[in-house]
Amino acid sequence: MKVIRKLVELSPFIAMVIVECLDVGLTTLSKAAMSKGMNHFVFVVYSNALATLILLPISFFIHRRPPLSFSLLSKFFLLGILGITVMQNCVFTGIDYSSPTLGSAMSNLTPAITFLMEKLDIGSSISQIKIMGTVLSISGALLVTLYKGSSISSFEIKPSPSQSYSLPSLLAETSNWVIGGLFLALASLSLAAWNITQATILKGYSSQLTIVAFYCLFGSIQSGILSLILVRDSNDWKISPDIQLISIFYSAVVGSVVTFSVMTWCIKRKGPVFVSMFKPVGIAIAAFSSVLFIGETLHVGSVIGAVIIAIGFYTVLWAQSKEEKLKGIAADSQSSPSDQASPLLNILA
Repeated sequence: MKVIRKLVELSPFIAMVIVECLDVGLTTLSKAAMSKGMNHFVFVVYSNALATLILLPISFFIHRRPPLSFSLLSKFFLLGILGITVMQNCVFTGIDYSSPTLGSAMSNLTPAITFLMEKLDIGSSISQIKIMGTVLSISGALLVTLYKGSSISSFEIKPSPSQSYSLPSLLAETSNWVIGGLFLALASLSLAAWNITQATILKGYSSQLTIVAFYCLFGSIQSGILSLILVRDSNDWKISPDIQLISIFYSAVVGSVVTFSVMTWCIKRKGPVFVSMFKPVGIAIAAFSSVLFIGETLHVGSVIGAVIIAIGFYTVLWAQSKEEKLKGIAADSQSSPSDQASPLLNILA
């Protein structure tokens, strides 16, 4: 029984590590598909439309759900904007301009932004530490975005191939890297808002599957309208039966149905901050998979910037744990003697 109880307690941690692995797989596959000519706006539409076709029937006919209202549907519509129309389109646009490794590094801005969205007491030392950690994370993100540096191969630093390019070619590559970083930073901002918004909705509506199904539906419609405006070539809507089709199915089933459902479940159990804290795990996974599967070259700027982002993130995380511990002590001091007699039970609860 103790082993089972321990596994239940650890299940959110295990689930989020798996989610990070799946998420890195998605960015790596999508980068390979976009390298083959797939339009990233079309990719978002197709993958979320397929996810909607999977989730909606389950939500209506299999899963019991509380009644829906116009107010609730409006909140789902907002989730679609934040989590799909803005976040996903910015992520895949950023990756198209840069790389999956930069995408994973920049995603570590999400925890810092999430903390900033909380109510901060500027006079508190803990809040000041949070701000310092957030500044570190943003500084690391700027370094990753604005500085590539030499390439890293076989643990030796060598001149980047881009150094042998002409000046116009070098400027174009650097410009693309910066543009990609800016899109990825906007995606992190949108994801942080999505986490907090969804946590608020879950307090009043318990059906996690219905939430995921409807914001996939609204996100598909919104992204479809956006794509019709931005995608001019009708050939971009044609999908070849190779890595492009595989990436769409992977994104729909794993990236939307599985990942969104697990994240929603973890947000309900542990809160938005808990979900955000696993983002640094994706850096190492993304770097390894990108080098192994799509032949990406690591750069010094990416590694140094990612380390700074991670340090800033864990600084904020440490401050958050201190704050929660102080709140727990304050709550214990105000509780009744009978409550204080079983502190272990209170922690487990």
